[in-house]
Amino acid sequence: MLRVTRYSVPVDLLPRSASRPRTGHSQQPRCYQGATCGTDPDTPSVQETSLAQSDQQPRKQRGGRNLQAAIGVGVGLGAVIVASLFFVKVLFLVVVVAAAAVGVWELSSRLTERKGIAAPLYPLLAGAVAMPALGYWAGAQWAAAALAVTGLAIMVRRMKQPPENYLRDITAGIFTAFYVPFLATFVALMLAADDGPQRILLFLIVTICSDTGAYAVGYKFGKNKLAPTISPGKTREGLAGGVGLSMIAGALIMQYVIEDGQWWQGLILGGCAAVTATLGDLAESMIKRDLGIKDMGTLLPGHGGIMDRLDSLLPTAPVVWLLLAAFVGS
Repeated sequence: MLRVTRYSVPVDLLPRSASRPRTGHSQQPRCYQGATCGTDPDTPSVQETSLAQSDQQPRKQRGGRNLQAAIGVGVGLGAVIVASLFFVKVLFLVVVVAAAAVGVWELSSRLTERKGIAAPLYPLLAGAVAMPALGYWAGAQWAAAALAVTGLAIMVRRMKQPPENYLRDITAGIFTAFYVPFLATFVALMLAADDGPQRILLFLIVTICSDTGAYAVGYKFGKNKLAPTISPGKTREGLAGGVGLSMIAGALIMQYVIEDGQWWQGLILGGCAAVTATLGDLAESMIKRDLGIKDMGTLLPGHGGIMDRLDSLLPTAPVVWLLLAAFVGS
């Protein structure tokens, strides 16, 4: 009888399944979360690499904005405003004119890019300079006249192009002239008063307090949406918080900063300013939603464009100017 030894069969002749030892475990090392999977101990794991990359990325707010850049730009803008307002008053007029001109450029550019609307830019830029300057040096009636002349210039300038969409383009141009430089003119009118810097300070603080109070209270207690189809983040509780904080700030500044001002006048002014600031923010959101954009520009890192910062200030300016004129005179 032929006897076959234990190791007489070549390995190559065995079935493929038999050529592998059955240990009940895979020969490849398993990789558990946080392990290095048998690689070089000096090589970081996937989890460590991702954590390192996330640490190197700039911190962002809930809305996706760069928090550090937003704070830095905000502080820088505040320093420019304070320096121009209280050291050389007319320099603040230059800031207003520059903001109006950039805002006109941003809005007209987005209208062209997203809707194909050709609002004449040169008359708009001229109006952005003329309206605040005339309002500061000559008064409100001259600023209104500059708005009318700007509208006529827009109509004439658009005649150089074919008549198709003429009404659409001049309507957008006249709207832009009213919305940005004409509303900004009321800031220049407040500045022209003898206590102009104090009035501008009041205007800025009540508007900022409206935004800050709305955000803080809405973030903590907000449940009921204010305008979900326009701005889902705004709540009625946030609006109440913005109105309350703005009224407190208005009362304090009117009582202790504005000459002949009374605290109850500040309550009225602060409440009205908070409402108009919220409406202005909602109107800007409507425009951006119609255009299909998130920000009007990228000039201010962490904030967007100039128009993204002027949205609540522009409609608030005429209300504050009017109430100050009624309470303490112009």
